[in-house]
This record gives sequence, C-alpha cells and structure tokens, in this order.
Amino acid sequence: MSSLLKAENEKVFLLGNEAIVRGAIESGVGYVTAYPGTPSSEIIDTMYRLRNDTGIRVEYAVNEKVSVEVAAAVSNAGIRSLVSMKHVGLNVAADAFMTLSYVGVKAGMVIVCADDPSLHSSQNEQDNRFYARMALVPMLEPSTPQEAYEMTCKAFELSESFGTPCLLRTTTRVNHARGVVKTGFIPPNGGMKKGEFKKDPFRYVVVPMVGRMLRVEQLKRWESLTQESNATDLNFVEGSGKIGVITSGVSYLYVKDAIEELGLNEEMKIAKLGMTSPFPDKFILNFLRTVDKVIVVEELEPYLEEAIRSVAQVGKWNGVIVGKEFIPRHFELNVPIVKRAFAKFLDLSLPQEEIFTVPSNIPARPPNLCPGCPHRATYYSVKKTFGRDALYPTDIGCYTLGLLPPLQMADFLICMGSSVSTGGGFSIALDNPVVAFIGDSTFFHAGITGLINCVTNGHKLLLVILDNSTTAMTGHQPHPGASMTVEGACECKVDVKTLVEACGVKACEVVNPLNVTRTIKTFEKIKNSMDSDPGVYVVISKSPCPLLERRVLRKKQKVYFFVDDTCDGCNVCLEELACPAFVRTDDRVSIDELLCIGCAVCAQICNSIKPRKIEK
Repeated sequence: MSSLLKAENEKVFLLGNEAIVRGAIESGVGYVTAYPGTPSSEIIDTMYRLRNDTGIRVEYAVNEKVSVEVAAAVSNAGIRSLVSMKHVGLNVAADAFMTLSYVGVKAGMVIVCADDPSLHSSQNEQDNRFYARMALVPMLEPSTPQEAYEMTCKAFELSESFGTPCLLRTTTRVNHARGVVKTGFIPPNGGMKKGEFKKDPFRYVVVPMVGRMLRVEQLKRWESLTQESNATDLNFVEGSGKIGVITSGVSYLYVKDAIEELGLNEEMKIAKLGMTSPFPDKFILNFLRTVDKVIVVEELEPYLEEAIRSVAQVGKWNGVIVGKEFIPRHFELNVPIVKRAFAKFLDLSLPQEEIFTVPSNIPARPPNLCPGCPHRATYYSVKKTFGRDALYPTDIGCYTLGLLPPLQMADFLICMGSSVSTGGGFSIALDNPVVAFIGDSTFFHAGITGLINCVTNGHKLLLVILDNSTTAMTGHQPHPGASMTVEGACECKVDVKTLVEACGVKACEVVNPLNVTRTIKTFEKIKNSMDSDPGVYVVISKSPCPLLERRVLRKKQKVYFFVDDTCDGCNVCLEELACPAFVRTDDRVSIDELLCIGCAVCAQICNSIKPRKIEK
C-alpha cells in the first residue's frame, strides 16, 4: 500500500503535491480531474495511481475549462471534487470559474492553482491571487507540505460550508518541497458514489435575470467569508517587537530564516496569512496597531501590500508601510533577498557573505530534445523542405525546444494552442510560407478551434501535429488520442486524422518522421499543393516518445549506431541534426552508445554512421 494511505497519526515524508492528495482523500473527495501542468502534475498522477485503492474517480481532462465544468456538475450533485492546474490553466478555465462563483456548489469543490514564480516551466509568472479577489472566492495559501495537507482539508470545509468553490493557491516551491506530514483519519468506504441533483433553474441556469439574483447572493456570501477570514486560525501572529512583517505562502519561510540569521527575533513580529481571500481586514488592522512600521514580504505582485495600505487608510493607522520598494516584483524570493530587504528597511549593515557563483569556464547546458526524439527528425525534414524563409509558429510542449540552434524552428509562441491561430494570422499578413507546429495533447487541449477558424476564414498554412502518443513534457499522461495508462496499456479514443479531416482541411497526411526520405517527400508534395491550391493542410508526424517506449511500454532497444572511419569531420550531423548522443572530439564525431536509442535518423543523413546490434 502506498505511504499516502497510511493509518491515522502516522508521520509520512511527502511532496507538497502528495500532501494535497492525502488531504483530499481524508476529506472524502469522490472525483478528481485535471489537465496536467507543472508544478501541479503530481496531484492528478498520484490520484490516478491510487484510484483503485481509494475508489475515487480520476479523469485526465482535455483542458482546464472542461475539468472545472465537469467537477462543478459533480459537486452540485453532492459529491466532493478536486481540480488541479498550473497558473495559466486558470486562464483557460476562467470562463467557467467566474460564473461558478455565482452559482456556487453543494458539496465541497477545491481548485488547486499552482503559480510558478521565476517561470521554471511556464511562459509567464502571473499572480493568480487576483483571480480570487475578482471571482470573490476564498483562497488558502500553504507554506509547507504539512500546511498543504491541512489547508486542503480546510478548503473542502470552507467550500461546503459557504457553498462556493475554494482556491488552494500554491507555488512551485510548495508543490515540490518535501516534508513530514502528520496524517489524519481516512474515512471508510470513500470514493465516488452516486449523487443527487435537485433541479432549480433559477439558481443553476445563469441567464441575465438569474445572474442578477446570484450576484446579490454572492456579495452576501463574501461578507460572511470575510468574517471567517478575520477569525480563522490559519492567520496568526508570532514574535514580538514594534517592527511588523506581513507575509504568506512560502515567503513566510524566507522571513523566518532571515529574522533568525539577522538576530531580529526580539525586534520583529510576523503576521502570517494562510487565508488571503477574502482579505482579513480586521485581523490586519489589529496587527498594525501593535507595531510602528511594517514591511510586506510577498512574491510577484503587491497583492497583500495594496490591501494592507487600504486597511491602514480606512483604519487611520499612520505607521510606515513598505513592500515593493524593497522586495522585487519579479521572480522567486529567497533568504538572501529578504535579508537584504530587511537590512535596507532597518538601515542595518550586513556582513560580507560568501556568494556562490558558477565558474565561468563551465560550458552552458541548454535544454535539448532527448536523443532519438521524433520531433528533431520532423524539424529536420521540414527545414529541408521549407528552409528558413518560412515562418514557424510553435506551441507549448517538448517541441518548443526546437527554438534553439541549430534547429531554430520556433518563431512565435504565446500560449497553448496559439500556433494554429497565430499561424493563420501570419498567413494573411505575410507572403512567407507558414508552417505551424503543435503537439498531439496540445492539439486536443486548445488547437482544434484554431484549426476550424483557419479553415473557415481561408487562411493558408501547413499545420504539423507532432504526435508522440502522450503528454510528454509533464510526465507521460494520457490524452484523448493516446489513452496510455500507467500500467502500459494503450487505447486510442479519438483518432487525430479523422478529427482533422472533419474540420475541412485541404489534405491530411500521416508520416513516420523517423523515415526521413519518405517524410521529406511528403512535405515536398504538400508544399507543391499549397502553391497550386492554397488553403489549410495538415501533416500528422506520428512516432512515440522514446522515453515512453522505454519506461512505460518496456520496449527493448535492438541496435545502437556508431561512426565508422570514413567520417571526414564535415559536421553536418552536428549542424543540422544536433542529437545529444553526438560527441565532437578533435576533428571527428562519435556517438555515445549509452545515449543512442537506435532511432536511425542520423544514419539516413550520413553514410559514415552504421548500426550495431546490442548483445543480449
């Protein structure tokens, strides 16, 4: 049995995301859904692995909007539900999320939203705390795995008590921290049950007349939630002194360490906020009246700071409030940053500290497509056919790594699904050929509507769907076109080619990118067709992710490749393919047999590369 399912009062060493899972299980969640997105992916993956042991229904959704909509129905049928996503996923879900705040829920519904300060795996670092304020929903912010567990349980209670979805806002350092979690009681006979839905169109069918009534109810609920926020023990004060620090989330840990290292325990008092929406105005005003000045320590936007300044003005507190004058508005915080902010705020001198720096002579190691990745082979064939004059909009996924030299096959990227729509836009603004790239999972998530829009409006482009049979970047989760289970079974529910053809494209071809000659011929055929009969064309470049084949499907490698003595050091393999298995030594190239996966692409572009069987 998984350590996540240990008995009551056990101490378990858990990832922050796993702590959320434990909290949800103890809370009697019946339904869990998500579209995977780092740093939240482990929540849905862990729930999926435990589904048979817990009886919880777990579904990988096609996108975040769909996940919120399905969970909203489940919760309003009386079954507790949990949805998880990364911060940009809430943009996708916002249409449903904003109105769900009006409608409310019957059983507890928790939406885990994982922000990503410093953009570790994201295209922006938006601060989703403002979504809670805009939607008028409660929001909890844990600092540690233990708090992530406890606040998940509390989020379900709040949601059900007040009839509203509750945001559990985490950040990368909370999701991926590990810590000891003291477990509680898992109710017996948990999991998905049949619910009951009582029809009430004047609550659940949000036409304008209904929406106006629900808006008034939402504001009344907000007043009650504000009273809860001011009274909850999730917000607390610790320490003494006349210098105040107000903080939340992981920033609280940096504050604690900075105060300790600067020896300011007797001078600084901390107000730690665990429930930050609604903002606990009375709690904060009471805190302000016990100190002379305050520094607000928070990552990203001045969400707390703005609210604190408003509270101080209304409450006629005239002390000093500082925040973003000393705390950066961009990227993650850490203890040295907070220490420097405290020192500047309090006019302290800091001792010279040894700062770790990376030696300048260490070569850079930029992110790269894996050895044998079929995306590299696709890029090679497209580049050989369309050259650098074509424009290459790309999308969110492993294939975004085509950005870097020598491939350089990414010219524009905004968000999930944008390659198709922006490709259409470029096609009507420019005379250059347009070749857009999108992954199979991303196509299902957000690319279909863009493709239909291109066809409808007569755009002229080639869309290449890079189908590697999985959602590779976030950990090989299934999607509608490749329902790959963790047990290794594969079931295709929705055929990509059939779906694409139903959208009305001029033509749709399927290629195996590892067969370079045939792939190039297909692209040349499509290019000629685009010249004679402009419109929207699609090529599905289909070959499984090699990591999926080896780790999940347990496919055995039969050969690897080596460079024989005929190599003349022309560097074509490095300059045009750049597989990480290539090694340049002196005037020759060799292949690291431990990295080579035997895809044979390199052997099709260089006669000096030969196969060698792997001895059993």
